[in-house]
Amino acid sequence: MQITPGKLAGMKAVADSSGTIAAAAMDQRGSLQKALAKERGGDVTDAMMEEFKTAVTEVLTPHASAILLDPQWGLPASKRRSTNAGLLLAYEKSGYDNSQPGRLPDLLDHWSARRLKESGADCVKVLLYYTPFDVSDINERKHSFIERIGDECRANDIPFFLEFVGYDANGGDEKGLDYAKVKPQVVAGSMAEFTQTRYGVDVMKVEVPVNMKFVEGTGACAGSSAYSRAEAIAHFQAAAEAATRPFIYLSAGVSNAEFTESLELAVEAKTGFAGVLCGRATWKDGIPVYGRAGIDAFRSWLETEGVSNISNVNERLQAAGSWFGAYGVESADALA
Repeated sequence: MQITPGKLAGMKAVADSSGTIAAAAMDQRGSLQKALAKERGGDVTDAMMEEFKTAVTEVLTPHASAILLDPQWGLPASKRRSTNAGLLLAYEKSGYDNSQPGRLPDLLDHWSARRLKESGADCVKVLLYYTPFDVSDINERKHSFIERIGDECRANDIPFFLEFVGYDANGGDEKGLDYAKVKPQVVAGSMAEFTQTRYGVDVMKVEVPVNMKFVEGTGACAGSSAYSRAEAIAHFQAAAEAATRPFIYLSAGVSNAEFTESLELAVEAKTGFAGVLCGRATWKDGIPVYGRAGIDAFRSWLETEGVSNISNVNERLQAAGSWFGAYGVESADALA
């Protein structure tokens, strides 16, 4: 198999020398602004958002293979990343359209894959809320939406990272026990769908296929369980078997301890995952520090706790696979 020169260059830029993607994520927008405003007890300006993102980028990218940012507040930060770190830029609007069912997505105004690439992006990332169990009309709208983005990225010869986050189509609590029982099917079904060539996805950014708070015997387990440890490992394996494209795990806002424990399960399951794109599990506990004590205190927190958090994740990646391993080759250059 071969991939085009632009896509190959983009993939090399965001992975380490062994082909593992050890990327940090700092593309949160609306949720971050609200969290900071809550801690500050007042409005959060554009300058504050840029300052927060720049501090995270400067301190954490020496320990990452790439950084995911947004073009709204993240472009100044992108210029301050470590020289070893590639750049992914988000293309979707923050959140989703809640005026109608289905959590329908939209793209940022005034942006395109071409413009993201011109702004320095090595790869384009899009987030999609998706469940195979929603009604056909909603999912077909999402399928065609992703097909269009895939074609746009092909035309501009830039890798396309698709992040999909599951939800309960019936409006249930995605953090509860009932959803935990169906989450493995949501994740595996989503991976099976978007691994198809028609979508043009180069890397799937996927959720851990279980809720670790309901895995019996784990440190994250809060009491009730939805699966035994053996069943959880089987769910990891089933989701991985659905993939014909490289996939990496997202942290989904859980604690650093919970995310690293989930990576240990993925390694035990031998899923062949190609790395992570990890955001809040590394820096979210610094939000109160920035909000209450300002940028200097936040930077000090990042240099200690933040670096410790990303190092914890990186330790679990020593047993991860490579993005090119999904294509059955031993080096990226074999795809040239």
